[in-house]
Amino acid sequence: MLDTKLDDWQHDHNFYAANEHGERRTRYVLLLTAITMVAEIAAGTVFGSMALLADGWHMGTHVAAFLIAIFAYRYARKHANNPDYSFGTGKVGVLGGFASAVALAAVALMMLIESVQRLLVPQEIQFNAAIGVAVLGLLINLLSALLLQDHHSHHHEHEHHHRRDHNLYAAYMHVLADALTSVLAITALLCGKYLNWQWLDPMMGIVGAVIISRWALGLIRQFSPILLDCGMNEDDRDKIRRLIERDGGNQVTDLHTWKLSEHHFAAMITIVSRHPLPSEHYKALLSGFQQLAHLTIEVNQYRERHPRSSAGRPATKN
Repeated sequence: MLDTKLDDWQHDHNFYAANEHGERRTRYVLLLTAITMVAEIAAGTVFGSMALLADGWHMGTHVAAFLIAIFAYRYARKHANNPDYSFGTGKVGVLGGFASAVALAAVALMMLIESVQRLLVPQEIQFNAAIGVAVLGLLINLLSALLLQDHHSHHHEHEHHHRRDHNLYAAYMHVLADALTSVLAITALLCGKYLNWQWLDPMMGIVGAVIISRWALGLIRQFSPILLDCGMNEDDRDKIRRLIERDGGNQVTDLHTWKLSEHHFAAMITIVSRHPLPSEHYKALLSGFQQLAHLTIEVNQYRERHPRSSAGRPATKN
């Protein structure tokens, strides 16, 4: 055992970025959404509005999404320093956001199927009552959107690396999608009442399903690279290589980068050098890459490969 402190050679593996503000606001929105969900599903069933039912079902998935978000916050915080997680719990929020995006895609599919059925088999709608509940749902959605704005992130938007809480962002997108379905429902109900366009009610359900599915796919594309350990962009990788290789007599032979959380990268770099220096020297060269939170460098001595003597080799046949 080495009789010395090894703090300078040890890494911090806690890459969880706490957002107590976001967690608290998500709980408020969960309560509002659950109450509105029950009201809209009940009203849509009684009054016969597909647009209103779609809005209520959509809110039901939001309840599930907000529960996922709250669970992700608590789980990440509880296990932030658990050694069983090699690089901490920084990806828990991303996983929660991904699950919310999948739920958003599922409700879009459900809306589409039910809307097509209602388009083929129209049902009588009680417009006045349905419009009242839809307006109430829209007001709740707007209030929820205000609550879920990530003020912590916007406070740092002028920093070089803008930080976003993906868990909170997915919940925010759920609320925006719900606000959209509320607007579509109100539009369809008003047109049905005053223009007798009852076909517009299920048609708006279809339009909402298409738009929401596009949002869901966008979220999935955004979160998937983080969960699949995609690396830094090509420009940043090239900058890393140039910084090391222009130092003199160095060659980067292996370079791997991957995301540890929304905001942190890890890197493993293998260097071959004619005049190798301690790894701290090469880490200092990369100090400008603040997103590199965990850096491992292997340095190898370059040795000339002398050609083997031809003596003793069997003669080649012509």
